[in-house]
Amino acid sequence: MPRRSPRRAIALVVASALALAPVAPVPLAQAADAASSRTPVYGVTPPAPPAPVLPPVAPNALPDLGDASQALLSPAQERKLGEAAVQQLRAAGGWMNDPEVNDYLNELGHRLIAASKDVKSDFEFFAVPDPGINAFALPGGYVGVNTGLILLAQNESELAAVLAHEITHVTQHHVARMIEGQKDSMLMTLAGLALALLAARSSSAASGDIVQGALMASQAAAIQSQLNFTRDNEYEADRIGFQRLDAAGFDVTAMATFMERLQRAVRFTEGNAPNYLRTHPVTYDRIAEAQARAQNHPYRQHADSLDFHMVRALLRSYVGDARDAVAYFDDALAEHKYNNEIAAHYGLVASLLRAKDMARARKELAKLEQMAPPHPMVEAIAGHVLLDSGDLPGAIKRFETALARYPAKMQLVYDYPDALIQANRFADAAAFTERQIDRFPHDGPLHQIAARAYAGLNKQLMQHRHLGEYYAWQGDLKGAVTQFELAAKANDGDFYQASVVDTRLRALRREVAEQQKTGFAKQG
Repeated sequence: MPRRSPRRAIALVVASALALAPVAPVPLAQAADAASSRTPVYGVTPPAPPAPVLPPVAPNALPDLGDASQALLSPAQERKLGEAAVQQLRAAGGWMNDPEVNDYLNELGHRLIAASKDVKSDFEFFAVPDPGINAFALPGGYVGVNTGLILLAQNESELAAVLAHEITHVTQHHVARMIEGQKDSMLMTLAGLALALLAARSSSAASGDIVQGALMASQAAAIQSQLNFTRDNEYEADRIGFQRLDAAGFDVTAMATFMERLQRAVRFTEGNAPNYLRTHPVTYDRIAEAQARAQNHPYRQHADSLDFHMVRALLRSYVGDARDAVAYFDDALAEHKYNNEIAAHYGLVASLLRAKDMARARKELAKLEQMAPPHPMVEAIAGHVLLDSGDLPGAIKRFETALARYPAKMQLVYDYPDALIQANRFADAAAFTERQIDRFPHDGPLHQIAARAYAGLNKQLMQHRHLGEYYAWQGDLKGAVTQFELAAKANDGDFYQASVVDTRLRALRREVAEQQKTGFAKQG
């Protein structure tokens, strides 16, 4: 057997395994707050994740992942496992609810997928609000990228190289093989490892002790060595990922360049290597092979998209204090220290929104609009400047006009009904969100906005139904059941609406019962 080298971080493996552990339900008293809260807006630093709350695990009630003789999990099992893992990440604050960033990652990722011939499953790419350098693949086509890695990438081809590598781990079923091969030992220590993952994201002073205790209790050091991908998996992901990068038209030298940058990072971290290096060990052999592959291809210069630069500027506007963010972009523009001037002006406007300096935000927005080509991110931030400046009618008109041109941009899809709700146009907001939910039925934030709109109309059945869907999207199945039970008791809907609620409630109860059967439902 080939020697195993450190490959996949506990965060990746446990996130996959966490599909088997439900999120603790949200107390009913918090339902009104959840329904009335707004989706994330410009200028708001992504919140810190909540303290981890994990259910106890019945040691002798391990979920059935299939016959041990099966070489792989089925595609349906992989998708379900990955979907539930993402739900756990959302509940733990590990999923960045920023549609501008997630839209871009999906556009970039699907460009790579469109150039491939071996992709037979759906993919979803999302950002993780973490300054650490990391990326990971989950079963079923889910790929997470830390904001720190996006900021580290110096060009779009480098970021694409990371996504191409992670896509290959999914298409080659590396994660599924790992889980199938190690399922017994992994699940026995799931609770302790899950606590370590979530506690590691906590900013509390005690989080270090929590992590250490959880890892010791679950014998994580021994388990980690069993959960690593083989060296062959890494080389395969490099080789096929390179082919994806090439087929999609990116600069193929970027893979080796990014590996070298990661390797150099080790020299300045005094043993505290970035997560991506611990989970994706970069060796001289891997770098040499990536360089050799690139040398055998004609040089291709890839021009970075404006979206790449603007997303990085938006993420940079979230870093540190709002005043520091403004100063950063002021200095960059004054000294011409930027890769893209339009993106630098965009980042300045986003920082000014965060600093609530609306007078200057309007002034800088005017400069941005003069130099920028038509772009949905400019339209969205312009609407927010109007909104935060008190011009609600102007913001609504701006969002409405932008949606006619960019109907699939989720930032605008969220912003428009949110502005309508602020204008007390609840019926218009409800009608719009229902049409969007028909297009994006599994979009949790849309259900949350719909719940707010129906709350304004005092339509309790629809309010609780959509809030229930939002909780289910987060993985809080018990909370979702509670909301659907309230919807069933509301008696203010028609026969069709009541039938939908009843059918969905039965399905959710079956899911909760399955969790309890496997021993992973929250006790009490």
